[in-house]
Amino acid sequence: MARILSVCPIVVPCLFTTSRRIVRVSVTARNPSISFESMALKPPLHPTYDLKGIINLALAEDAGGQGDVTSMATIPVDMEVEANFLAKEDGIIAGIALAEMVFHEVDPSLKVEWSQKDGDCVHKGLQFGKVYGRAHNIVVAERVALNFMQRMSGIATLTKEMADAAYPACILETRKTAPGLRLVDKWAVLIGGGRNHRMGLFDMVLIKDNHISIAGGITNAVKSVDLYLEQKNLKMEVEVETRTLEEVHEVLHYAAQTKTSLTRIMLDNMVVPLPNGDVDVSMLKEAVNLINGKFETEASGNVTLETIHKIGQTGVTYISSGALTHSVKALDISLKIDTELALLVGRRTNRA
Repeated sequence: MARILSVCPIVVPCLFTTSRRIVRVSVTARNPSISFESMALKPPLHPTYDLKGIINLALAEDAGGQGDVTSMATIPVDMEVEANFLAKEDGIIAGIALAEMVFHEVDPSLKVEWSQKDGDCVHKGLQFGKVYGRAHNIVVAERVALNFMQRMSGIATLTKEMADAAYPACILETRKTAPGLRLVDKWAVLIGGGRNHRMGLFDMVLIKDNHISIAGGITNAVKSVDLYLEQKNLKMEVEVETRTLEEVHEVLHYAAQTKTSLTRIMLDNMVVPLPNGDVDVSMLKEAVNLINGKFETEASGNVTLETIHKIGQTGVTYISSGALTHSVKALDISLKIDTELALLVGRRTNRA
C-alpha cells in the first residue's frame, strides 16, 4: 500500500523483492509543491529557475487550451489503468524525479512506483516503473514526462561514457543547453556522473575571447575583473580562456606580479586534430605543465568520445564539452498499458 504524504514528491522505500527494489510514491492534493529532500540526486541550484513553471509550460503547450480531445473522446472519465515504463535502449536513466512531478502536477492522486532510480543503468526491454490511476490523466501526462526523461537520459548516458573515459579529469558541460531547459540539462549531467560548469552569467566570471578582444588583451581583461570584484566586494570563481601558450605565459606573469582572483585557466583548442583521426595533445600538456598546479585547468575544443581519454591523461583538471547537451541523442523510453503487446512489437523491431 502506498504511503500518503503531505508533501510531494518524497520517495519512500516500501516493498522489496528478491530481484528488484520497488519505490512507491503518492501525494495529497493539499500541497502539490516540489520537495527534493529524498531524490537520488537533487537538481543544481539556480536563484530564479522555476522547475514547476517549466512543467506547467510543457503541459500547457500540449493542451493548447483545448485539452486532450482524443482521450476525452475515447477514454471513460472514471476508468483506471496501470501503465509501465519500458526501456527500449541500454543507457543511464534520468528524469525519474521530474517525470514524477509531471504526473503529480496533472493528477496528485496518481501513484508511481519505480524499480530503478536516477543514475541507474537500464537495458533494452526492462520495465523499470509504473504509474496507476485515472487513465485519462496518465495519457495526458505521458508525452511530457517521456520528453523530459528521454532527453535527460540521453544526456546522462553520454555523460557517463565521457566521465569514465576522461578520468582522472572531470567532465563538465557548458551553457550550450536547450533554451528554457538549462537546469534540466545540467541536472542530467550530474545524474550521469559529470560536474556542472557555471549555471549562467551570474555565478562565475568567465573571461572569453570576445571579452579579451574588447578589453585590449588578456592582462587588461583579468586586471579589470580583479578591480571590479574588489570594488563590488564580490567573491566568486574566475576563469580566463587562453588560446596560445603565449597567452598562458602572460596570465601566469600577471598572476605572479599581482594578487588576483583568478582560479582557473581554460586551455581552448589546444587539442589538435590529425589527418589519421587521432589528436595531438602535446600543446595542451605543455600548457598544463607551465601552469604546474597554480590554477585549475580546463581543456576545451575537439572533445569527443574518441579523444577524451587521451585529453584526460594530460593532467588537466577539467574537460568541458558542449556536445553533452547541444547534440544529445534521446534515450528511447515508452509508457505502455498493454506491456505484453508492446514487448512483442519491440522484439519484432529489435527495440525490446
